[in-house]
Amino acid sequence: MTIEELMPDEDLIPAEKFCASHHIEASFIRVLHESGLITVKDLQGSVFLQAAELPELEKFVRWHYELSINPEGIEVIDRLLRQIDELREENRSLLNKLRRYESGEPHAFREADL
Repeated sequence: MTIEELMPDEDLIPAEKFCASHHIEASFIRVLHESGLITVKDLQGSVFLQAAELPELEKFVRWHYELSINPEGIEVIDRLLRQIDELREENRSLLNKLRRYESGEPHAFREADL
């Protein structure tokens, strides 16, 4: 059975090919996977990356190889950036609710919004 038959609906990239094209060690992919930063698929003894995760993975590669940030630091930075994004979204939502309330829109501010 081929890899395509096992996972026909997913875009999978061989980790070995990604590592060769980015001049990185396969152990870095393993460390990122073990820390939960990326997911990998192990099919027929080969490791594959999901194409949808490539932008994140490439960002982690730059942080590690260009900025010398260790995997633990990558975890912390990634978590903090995600928290900032969540707080920005929450802030935007609260500002929109405040604007509706201040504009006097009828039914603009419900108790459910509190």
